[in-house]
Amino acid sequence: MLQPWRSGKIIRLQDETPATRRFWIEVPELSRFDFVPGQFVTLDLPIHEKPNKRWRSYSIASWPDDSNVFELIIVRLEEGAGTNYLFNEVTVGATLSFRGAQGVFILPAILDTQIFLICTGTGIAPFRSMIQHIKKQQIISKEIYLVFGSRTKADLLYYDELKQLEKELPMFNYIPTLSREQWEGKTGYVHTVYEEICKSLIQSDNNGMMLPKPARFYLCGWKNMIDEAKLRINALGYDKKSIHLEIYG
Repeated sequence: MLQPWRSGKIIRLQDETPATRRFWIEVPELSRFDFVPGQFVTLDLPIHEKPNKRWRSYSIASWPDDSNVFELIIVRLEEGAGTNYLFNEVTVGATLSFRGAQGVFILPAILDTQIFLICTGTGIAPFRSMIQHIKKQQIISKEIYLVFGSRTKADLLYYDELKQLEKELPMFNYIPTLSREQWEGKTGYVHTVYEEICKSLIQSDNNGMMLPKPARFYLCGWKNMIDEAKLRINALGYDKKSIHLEIYG
């Protein structure tokens, strides 16, 4: 069902990195803003006469907490009319028209297989929501691997928070990897990381054939990363039904 347009009030802003900003949005007409972790909202920004030129969709970065506030994390694009408006014009107290929450990029009700959450940049948003929700609701799951690709350590969004979650949730594995900086963690692109893990999880069936363990893959980020990941995951022996996508841009 298509959600109605609502008015959201900016109650807090915080720069996460030089290029990304966190936006906390309150929905005054509701006592509680309901959504499922992984869903998104669509903003209607005053940047064009045509509606479809004004709409920008962003995954919700917070998790359901019975309040009427949700969080977005947005990266500024140099030539992006939408993000330039949000960064240059929107201040605390401003109102934004939005619709949502919407989307089917969500986890199954029962987490009975291993899950790979693979992302770059602000594609971390829906996965942060999912993991915090799992913690809050004490949901039982198989192993979860969050593979997060960034250029440098300074670009790793929610780094301290996710490191703490890894300590608190035994089944959660947070694996950031940097493509342009040497550090104490993984280096290179996300593909090498999840391929190594998957290859270590091969098991034999009753006939002695080596097969990959059942798993679900959730991909969120730019189209090029997702296109390559789909090919590589298929090559590991997983079919397209095990791959779920949320493409940015």
